[in-house]
Amino acid sequence: MIRALASRRTSRSSAGSRGGADRVSYSANPLLVVRLPGWRSRMLLLLLFVGFVALVIRVSYLQGGVGTTFLQRQGEVRYARTLDVPGTRGKVLDRNGVVLAASVPARAIWAIPDDVEATPEQLSQLARLLQMPLPELKRKLADDDRKFTFLRRQVDLDVAKKVQALKLAGIHQSPEFKRHYPEGPAVAHVTGFTSVEDRGQEGVELSWESVLAARTGSRRVIKDRLGNVVEEDWLLAPADGNDVRLSIDSRIQFIAFSALKDALDAHKAKAGAVIVLDAGTGEILALASLPSFDPNARGSWSKEAVRNRVITDTFEPGSTMKPFSVAAAIEAGKVTPQHTVQTAPGRLTIGGRTIGDAHVHGLLTVSEVVAKSSNVGTAKIALDLPAETLWDLYTKVGFGQAPRVAIGAVAGRLRPASAWRPIEQATIAYGYGVSVSLLQLARAYTVFARDGDIVPLSLLKLDAPPPSIPVLRPATAAAMRDMLEMAVGSGGTAPKARIDGYRVAGKTGTARKLRNGRYVSEYVASFAGFAPASKPRLVIAVMIDEPAAGQVYGGQVAAPVFAEVAARSLRSLQVPPDTAPAVLAAGSRAESRQGAL
Repeated sequence: MIRALASRRTSRSSAGSRGGADRVSYSANPLLVVRLPGWRSRMLLLLLFVGFVALVIRVSYLQGGVGTTFLQRQGEVRYARTLDVPGTRGKVLDRNGVVLAASVPARAIWAIPDDVEATPEQLSQLARLLQMPLPELKRKLADDDRKFTFLRRQVDLDVAKKVQALKLAGIHQSPEFKRHYPEGPAVAHVTGFTSVEDRGQEGVELSWESVLAARTGSRRVIKDRLGNVVEEDWLLAPADGNDVRLSIDSRIQFIAFSALKDALDAHKAKAGAVIVLDAGTGEILALASLPSFDPNARGSWSKEAVRNRVITDTFEPGSTMKPFSVAAAIEAGKVTPQHTVQTAPGRLTIGGRTIGDAHVHGLLTVSEVVAKSSNVGTAKIALDLPAETLWDLYTKVGFGQAPRVAIGAVAGRLRPASAWRPIEQATIAYGYGVSVSLLQLARAYTVFARDGDIVPLSLLKLDAPPPSIPVLRPATAAAMRDMLEMAVGSGGTAPKARIDGYRVAGKTGTARKLRNGRYVSEYVASFAGFAPASKPRLVIAVMIDEPAAGQVYGGQVAAPVFAEVAARSLRSLQVPPDTAPAVLAAGSRAESRQGAL
């Protein structure tokens, strides 16, 4: 027992010795012995203090009223918005109040790509409703760099409702207007069209943009947390555009368009145009051009279809120019309607160049030169005049000058008289070497339909006839009416222009087309005239470009279009039939006026 106790004391003593050794070894650790510099702790305290002071200053700045603008702005983003409110673009009306162009409510469908949540089936439904390819829709919605993207503009309201019924997160709508054209292709070249931003691009929409355009307004709205508007304030009230009332008669416009379409189909022609004028006021009652386009089907047009051929296309007028050359000679006292001109043998050589007639006519009166459309007779009459005399009349009736109708009419081409050689003076006299638009040709013929004066053209409805400009003596204009009436008679070049119940006066034109400096076997057939001849109400000009069904002459191709348009239009306007003597008596009436010339 004594040995056991001793043994225990010995073991405890040994253990105590080891514990003391461990304590000595721990306190001698070099990491605990090293003392840190005092400046480091002071710097740490300083940084903490500076940070605290910065927070206090920032809080004081935001809460003390100095920088509350930022917080208010951030808050307003969540409950207040400024919304654009579009005005309504003005309507385009015809002379009788028929709507040709109007704005109807529509919706713009747009998206915030980051917010869009939709299943593949929902995206397919959305693409079908918006009439866009599914890959294109996915591309727009997958663009992470964009916070906003239009999916489709000017969507009809019924389609917009179906889109809304999908209840897709991130897909939104905003109100806008879509331009609608009730008459479609028949009047497209008159009205023109607008962009998706509701700005005029062509035709009346462009020319009268400042009148038709609406002013977009804006209002500030405050919404509650459920999105309900609880307060609103107008910043700028929207202003609607003004209406424009045109001189166009939609009934006559449709008549001209349908007659032109039938002619192009029948003759397999490349293009064509018709214009109808009020002889008394110069108002444009119809302006049809083909090919045409549907302004309601945006994106399906070709450049050829959009071009308004009545005002932008020029052509060599051919024989429709002859009456002006003859009128210049009568006005100058060089000839009378009964003066004779030898046209045999049907050819005339001038400066080494030879011109000819389609048929040999022999000795013709001046009236017959016009009625039978003799190139040789017209050239001889023109060469007996100073070039300046011809040029002066041509310019007075508007050739070589752009008509002021505010829809981009061209000037055509008429070289100065000082540059004419004798052969050029002769060819210009019967319609070669000069170019005109159909609009210019129709306006020029009003000088014969009236008493030798001319009025400016108008595409707007007029309250009163505009002041006229005298060009020819009334007796000269009357003599030319008789000659043009003879041209429509059985002995003239345009018997197909006659219409039942009305006397008609006019002139055909057939001109070969010039390509790369050479005349080719492609033709422009035309006719210009007026009715009733005793008291002209309508002046109508027709142009058919490149008829390709066998017939190419103006009397065959363009004159029947004139007859159909004139007959239906006169009845539409309730113009009483012309009961004066027949066309064949026109020569005797011209004789009775000879002494007055």
